[in-house]
Amino acid sequence: MLLSEFNTSNYQFVSPALEQLLYTGRIDFSNAQAPCFIFAGSSVAFRFRGTSVQMALKNYHSCYHNYVGVVIDGTVQEKIEIPVHNEDIILTVAEGLADTEHEIILYKCQDASHYYDFLGLYLEPAATLLASPARPVRRMECYGDSVSAGEVSEALDYVGKQDPEGHDGIYSNAWHSYAFITARKLGAELHDIAQGGIALFDKTGYFHGPDYVGLETTWDKLRYCDYFGELTPWDFSLYTPHVVLVAIGQNDANPENYMGHDETKSRHWMEHYKALILKLRAKYPNALFVLATTILCHDKAWDDAIETVTKELNDPKIVHFLYSNNGCGTPGHIRKPEAEQMAEELSAFIEGFGEEIWK
Repeated sequence: MLLSEFNTSNYQFVSPALEQLLYTGRIDFSNAQAPCFIFAGSSVAFRFRGTSVQMALKNYHSCYHNYVGVVIDGTVQEKIEIPVHNEDIILTVAEGLADTEHEIILYKCQDASHYYDFLGLYLEPAATLLASPARPVRRMECYGDSVSAGEVSEALDYVGKQDPEGHDGIYSNAWHSYAFITARKLGAELHDIAQGGIALFDKTGYFHGPDYVGLETTWDKLRYCDYFGELTPWDFSLYTPHVVLVAIGQNDANPENYMGHDETKSRHWMEHYKALILKLRAKYPNALFVLATTILCHDKAWDDAIETVTKELNDPKIVHFLYSNNGCGTPGHIRKPEAEQMAEELSAFIEGFGEEIWK
């Protein structure tokens, strides 16, 4: 429904700027009344007493079907398709709830297939907005590609198989990515700086084709896709993670799989990958860095290159991690059960460093 057709007089408005709302992710707050959700999994959480919630938003569409994810009381997880683009609209995100206290998380399911402005909430007149949920003490950040963003994660009939043809975003859900499952296992807040198809270098990978854009360009950005206007810088002082996961190296073989075959090009990639890690290390001097790829099938030479870089960095808090079926687990995207197994292994690895890493 268009917001202009919604009878707002029958509801109480909850401004996006209220302190009772808990935001997570690299979100653009340049307009406090319409914060822009950009990265997969970026969320707003709130607590209230009442039976229903309406959400107002404006969606900026690039590709695929686009969705808002909803988690109710930590047990019900669903997503709602955004039916209209470039208009202020209303989505019903919860109704018919028991008239008790509830906690709801609204999150962006996908990466730069769209951005959206969050325009506020509408509650029934008798509802009460409560104090915000507690923010986790532990903090994580993930720089990754489509696997880290949860792309095609809901295609449960395709575990261990190629992706279904023409999936068009209908199976994508950041909530079911290994990155978010790992963060939940560890009780950590997560900024998921993940974009489908991204590689290290511009002109490689699959993001923003045919003029491909790499992580070297996007890593320090808030708005990172020029489909939606100018790129803008991220203020790193706003969020300092305890653990940083860097999970690229799978899309870098496009258009040429040179790693391990061309010494000059291989060394060039490793030096630039190392430089990126050092730039991040300069932003987060005390964080544990976990360098990895995923179980998506790829040439082992890329993991060997990451191992070489890790050794050359010679930093006890920059480590290389391999899953039990790293690089050979599936020819398609990682589905929810596979992501859960990855998260089990990764969270156990991180927990092995003890409580000190979270201080």
